Amino acid sequence: MSTTVAIILMAVIVLAAVAAWAFLRRRSTTLRRRFGPEYDHAVGEYGNRLRAEQALERRAERTEKYHIRSLNRDEQQRFSEEWRRAQARFVDDPTLAIRDADHLVSEVMHQRGYPMAEFDRRAEDLSVDHPLVIRNYRAAHDIAMAEREGRANTEDLRRGMVYYRELFDELLEIQPADMPERRR
Repeated sequence: MSTTVAIILMAVIVLAAVAAWAFLRRRSTTLRRRFGPEYDHAVGEYGNRLRAEQALERRAERTEKYHIRSLNRDEQQRFSEEWRRAQARFVDDPTLAIRDADHLVSEVMHQRGYPMAEFDRRAEDLSVDHPLVIRNYRAAHDIAMAEREGRANTEDLRRGMVYYRELFDELLEIQPADMPERRR
């Protein structure tokens, strides 16, 4: 092999490596921006960035096939009223209120078109469109499970209701007046 061919071959290899590095960096930046805190959660869960990014991309591809829809005004009002009743119930029966909140969030998800698989799959699916509140959904679910096992106190249940409320508002697409509108 001549020196010229070797130099050209090395240049091609270097260019390919630089292009691959730029592609992976751009992909990482895009996924980090899209998934926010869920990106770091996935890296921790999968043990490395590459596997986490592949999993996040699979989630996004999977959810593109779903027929997620917004709720109409009547549905929003009905669910909002059900939430108010669950929240009011908290004073007299926090245990029943957290169960109602868990059920109500699942019902709204189902109504919007999310598949109702096991919890971890639902959380993954929601993380694609609601990455900023998914951590709270996981925490609320953990509190609801602790309640079922008799390990949650009233303060835990109160926090769980707050966490569920944040996801509930996202799912109903209710925009609080003091919050900037989220880009979709």
